[in-house]
Amino acid sequence: MLFSVSGKTFLMIVARCITFLLCSCLFDASAWAVSSIAGNVSDPQGRNVSGATIHLLRRANASRRETRTDEQGQFIFAAIDPGEYRVTAESPGFPILTRTVDVSADSAHTESLQFSALASQNQSVTVSADVSDLGIFAPDPAQRIMIRDETLDANPGRPGMPVSIPGMPVESPAGGVKPPQYFVPGVAGDHGEPIAMFFQIGGFLFQNNLPSNAHGNGYADPNVIIPIAIESVATDGGAFNVREGNNSVNAAIVFGLRGRIEPMVRLTADFRDLNLVTAWSPRDPSDKAWIGLEVSYGNGYLKRLEHRKQYKGNVSKVFNIGKHDLTVYGIGYLGASFQPGLVPVYTHVSDDTVDARQREETSNGALIFNDIWHLTERRQLQFSGFYRYYTLDVRPNFGDGLIRQSEHRNVNSEDVLYAERYNKAFSLLAGVDFRREAPRALDLDKFDEAGVLRPVTANNITLNFASPFVAIDGTLKNFLHYNVGFRRDEVNVDNQDIYRPMFSFSRRASINSPKGTVALLPPESLSFLPTVSLSYGQAFHVNDPRIGTTAIFGGTIVSKARSYQLVVSKTIAKTDFRVTLAHVTTAQQLARVSNDTGLQQDEGPGLIKSVTVTARRNFSHGFVEGLFARADARDRLTGEPTPEAPRLIWDVLATLDKLPFHLVARGEYEHVGKKPEGGGFISVPMREFRGALVRPFESKGIDLGLNVFLASGYGGQTVETLGLPGESDPFDRLTGFPLRSYLSASVTYHFGRTH
Repeated sequence: MLFSVSGKTFLMIVARCITFLLCSCLFDASAWAVSSIAGNVSDPQGRNVSGATIHLLRRANASRRETRTDEQGQFIFAAIDPGEYRVTAESPGFPILTRTVDVSADSAHTESLQFSALASQNQSVTVSADVSDLGIFAPDPAQRIMIRDETLDANPGRPGMPVSIPGMPVESPAGGVKPPQYFVPGVAGDHGEPIAMFFQIGGFLFQNNLPSNAHGNGYADPNVIIPIAIESVATDGGAFNVREGNNSVNAAIVFGLRGRIEPMVRLTADFRDLNLVTAWSPRDPSDKAWIGLEVSYGNGYLKRLEHRKQYKGNVSKVFNIGKHDLTVYGIGYLGASFQPGLVPVYTHVSDDTVDARQREETSNGALIFNDIWHLTERRQLQFSGFYRYYTLDVRPNFGDGLIRQSEHRNVNSEDVLYAERYNKAFSLLAGVDFRREAPRALDLDKFDEAGVLRPVTANNITLNFASPFVAIDGTLKNFLHYNVGFRRDEVNVDNQDIYRPMFSFSRRASINSPKGTVALLPPESLSFLPTVSLSYGQAFHVNDPRIGTTAIFGGTIVSKARSYQLVVSKTIAKTDFRVTLAHVTTAQQLARVSNDTGLQQDEGPGLIKSVTVTARRNFSHGFVEGLFARADARDRLTGEPTPEAPRLIWDVLATLDKLPFHLVARGEYEHVGKKPEGGGFISVPMREFRGALVRPFESKGIDLGLNVFLASGYGGQTVETLGLPGESDPFDRLTGFPLRSYLSASVTYHFGRTH
C-alpha cells in the first residue's frame, strides 16, 4: 500500500486529518506539558564539585542554556520541552564530561554526573533520536544521531572522511584529497552524490555541497573539518525537512560541531604517514571558543608514493550578547597529492597506478556566522550567512589519456529564519535562503601525444538560489505528531561556454517541494504497540550545466525526486528496533558526469526501493548496534539495474568504555555487497573493519591508542575503457582502487587534565 499511494493523494489525506484534529485541540491548554533536568556533579572520589559550568543543548533546534552548580554540586534546568538533550559539565582540572539524555513529556529528569578517569569524553548511556523527539527543526522520523565518541575516524592518521557513519559506506580515494563520498542504499554515484551535507553552525545549516563541481554534480567535501571538532552526526531523509533542499534525493548528513574542545595535541603515525592535530580552548568554560589545527604528510597505503601534504585550520567562537547567541566559524584548507587513481580490478598494475603523473590539489576557505536572537523563551529569529572560496586542480587518467579538470569559485549566502512554539500542538517555522555560486574557469584539458595540455571545454557558470520555506508542527491528543511544510526553490543558471558559444544559455527553474510527516505515538495504555510514521517529500538535485543538450534541446537544469518513507520503531527487551521502508522516484535527468568527457550522462528515470533494519542495545559502559540495508535501484523505463548503486549493506558498530587495564575500545565491521556496474560488469564486494583501542594514563594526561583498518575489495568501482602498456587497443574493464589494511599508533596529551 505504501508504494501505491500517490504523493497528491497522500497529502490530501494528511491535510484532512490535520484539519480535523487542529479544530479539536490546536490551542488546547491541557495539551501543554513541560519538563525539567536536575542533577549533581561530583569528582572521581565522589565529592561535590561546586561552580562547575553546566551547558544544556537541544540537538533538534540548537537552543542552549547554561548554569553553574551550587555549593552542594547541584544544578537544575526548569521548564524545558521534551526531547533529546546534551548535558555538558566543565570544571578546571577535569576532562569535559558530556551526557546525552532523553526527557519525556511532563517529567522531572535527574542526572548524576561524575568526572572520572575514562578517556572518553562522553560517559553516558546514549539514546538515539526517537519518533517522540520529532520537532519543527527535526521532522524526519528516520533520523539517527550519533555522538562523536561513538563513531570512528574514517581514516585515522590520513585525510578523507572525518568519521565513519554506520550504514553509510564511505569511499575515500587513496590520498583523500579528492572529496570522498558517503553512500546510501540504492543511490548511485561516485561522481557527485545526491546527498545533502551540512555543518551545523549554531542553529544554521551550512550547506557543504558544490553544484557543478569540476569533478561532479554535487560534491560535498568534508576534508575541511578536523574530526575532533565534530560533536554529533545526524542522518535523515533530506526530502522531509524544509531546511534541506538542493543536492538531496532522499538523504542528508548533518555534522554538529562543538562549542568547546578540551585542549590537546595528538600525533598519529604508521610507517608511511604522519598526522598531527592540536586544539585549544580558554580555561574559562563560559568562554565558548576553540582553535584547531591539523597537518598531514604521507604516502598512503598503495605502492605509488603520494607525497601528500594537507593543512587544516578551524576556529569557532560563540558570543552571548543579551538575548543573542552569535556563532562565528572559520575554515581554512590546503591539500595536494599524487593520486594513484583507478586500476583494473582483475589485472596486476605496477605501482597501483596507470599514470604516475596523476595529481590533485585543492584549497578551501569559509567564514560562517549565525545569530540566534531569543525574542522570548519560545520565539527566535536567526540571521545567518557565509562566504566561501574553493579551487581544484585534478589530473587523472581514466583510460582516455591524462586529463586536467580545474576550477575556482566564490560562494556567498544570506539566510533568515523565524521559529515560534505556541503550544504543544502548534509550532511555526518560516525562512528564506539566498545563495550565489560562481564557478569560474571550469575547465577540462587533455594531454595530447606530445604531452601538451590541449583545452577541450571551458565554462564560466553562475548559479543563484532563492528558497523561501514554511512548516508547521505539533502533537495532537498526545498520540499524533504532524509536520507539514512547503519549500520553493528558484534556481537561475547562467552558463557561458567559452569554446562552444552555441551551448551557452541562461535558464530558470522553479521547484515546489511539499513535505509531510504523520507519526502515531501509542499511549501508555497501549505501550505494547510500536510507533509508526509515514512521510512524503520532494527534493531536487542541480544538474551540471555543461551538457550541450540543455542549451539545444531545452533540458532541465534540475532533477527532481519524490520520496515516500515508512518507519516503525519499538523497544523490546531494552533493545531499540527500527524498520525503515523507502520508495524514491528520480527524474530522467538525474545524471552523473563522464570521467572521460567531463559532460553529463543521464541515468534516470530511476526507482529506488529499500528496507533498512537497525537494532541497538545500550549498556552502562557502551552499546552495540547492527544494521541491515537492502535496496533495489532500476531505470523505470527499461527495468535495467542502475549502475554503481549499493544493493546490500551490513554494518555492526560497538563501543566499550570499561575494559580491563582501563582500556576503551571502538569497532565497526562494514560489508557492501556486489552491485552492477553497467555493460554486464559486477563489482567486487567490499569488506572493512575499523577498530580503535585506547589506554588513558589519567595522572599524566596522556592517552595511547592503536587504530586498525582491515579491508578487502576495491573502492570507487566503475567501468572504464582502459588500455595498459603492451596492449594494442583499450577495452572496457572493471576498475577501482585497491583497499589495503594498515595499523597506526597515536599518542594524545591533554593539557590541564592532571589534577
